[in-house]
Amino acid sequence: MEPSVKTLIVLAIVAILFITEIVPLAVTAIGGAVACGLLGLIPMGQVFAGLANPTVVLFGGMFIIGSAMFYTGLAQKVGIGVVKMCGTSETSLMFGIMVVAAVLSAFLSNTGTTACLMPVVLAICAASKIPASRQLMPLAFAAGLGGTMTLVGTPPNLIANTAMTAAGLPGFGFFEFAWVGIPLTVAGILYMVFVGRHLLPKVELSADQNIEQEIDATSHDPKKQLIAGGTLVAVVMAMILIDISPDAAGIGFLSLKGKLTLEIAAIVGAIIVVLAKCLTEKQAYGSIDWVTIFLLAGMMPVANAMARTGAGQLIADGVVGVMGGDPGPYVVMAVLFAVTCFLTQFMSNTAAAALLAPIGISIAASLGASPNAVVMAIVISASCAFATPVGTPPNTLVLGPGGYKFADYIKPGLGLILVGFVVCMLIIPIVWPFFPS
Repeated sequence: MEPSVKTLIVLAIVAILFITEIVPLAVTAIGGAVACGLLGLIPMGQVFAGLANPTVVLFGGMFIIGSAMFYTGLAQKVGIGVVKMCGTSETSLMFGIMVVAAVLSAFLSNTGTTACLMPVVLAICAASKIPASRQLMPLAFAAGLGGTMTLVGTPPNLIANTAMTAAGLPGFGFFEFAWVGIPLTVAGILYMVFVGRHLLPKVELSADQNIEQEIDATSHDPKKQLIAGGTLVAVVMAMILIDISPDAAGIGFLSLKGKLTLEIAAIVGAIIVVLAKCLTEKQAYGSIDWVTIFLLAGMMPVANAMARTGAGQLIADGVVGVMGGDPGPYVVMAVLFAVTCFLTQFMSNTAAAALLAPIGISIAASLGASPNAVVMAIVISASCAFATPVGTPPNTLVLGPGGYKFADYIKPGLGLILVGFVVCMLIIPIVWPFFPS
């Protein structure tokens, strides 16, 4: 049996297990890597190489820094202050909640952001006599939108970056996602405030039904809050400087390229917040989403096997053939957006991105086009998991407290997906041309 066929069989099994989640996602990803090694599709020494990948280390560090914001109570304090400034009317409150959630989730865990803001939203809704169902779904949607703005905002962004570097291509910059992420977030918030809110259900809940799920702050020490906030700001600023080109007029001398890396900045920040006791060592370990870590590390060898054996090219040729043999880049981008978006409604958005990003790169290569636009479309569509309560953890978190049913997500969610599609088709080809000169 040809190595490419063996790789496709492994990939098919991994895809089925991702969608059904018969076994945990992390086990599926690592199992796929092990299978590639045992079948001789990649050298055995590369099976667990993903655990040492800089992207995996970067995400681990940012998990810890983000949790320090929650455990010191700083994230909760910021949320309460900003939301209170927006007043108590349904529209202004929705706008404020979504802005706060989007900004926080650009740098912190989407799930953590939703979890810490949810009790605040529930309390304000009760005081303002507004059904929580009118605010909790926008909160979850905003957390998903905000994650599209930075490299560490959501796991699919990191998956895309890893797929690019694994294929020997330059990765995306830390804030490069913001070119499409910011317009998408702004458009998404405006959609929910002016259109989507009319599609939200009005569910009246009794006091005992308002289940508060949150990351409890274990300290409210102002000094620790200052250290946690200052560390996050310093790490983000360092990442900005790392992204600056040495040739940038007037600020090139500030470039940290070659002197500091993104993962080192994140790990140093994580060490600082632990040493300052913003969170305990046990809390730091617990704050790392190990499913994401192993999913990232496990899918890297599978992506490598697809490239080494030519399986990715086989899939690319097949998709191109279905689309007519010589499809335009816009058609490819639209089709991959639709496929990814459909899958991500029912399976992990991280898994969807891990599955399709290498395929998108192969398809772009077969067309002689730059892969950046295609991969970015896959990444953004993987984050457009708005039409079901199982699309993302934030969606699931608000299901019970909001008193929602499965179908309640469909109407506002589909509209938001359409907004994401339009923004992608307009913005992505401008920022990342298909055929750069």
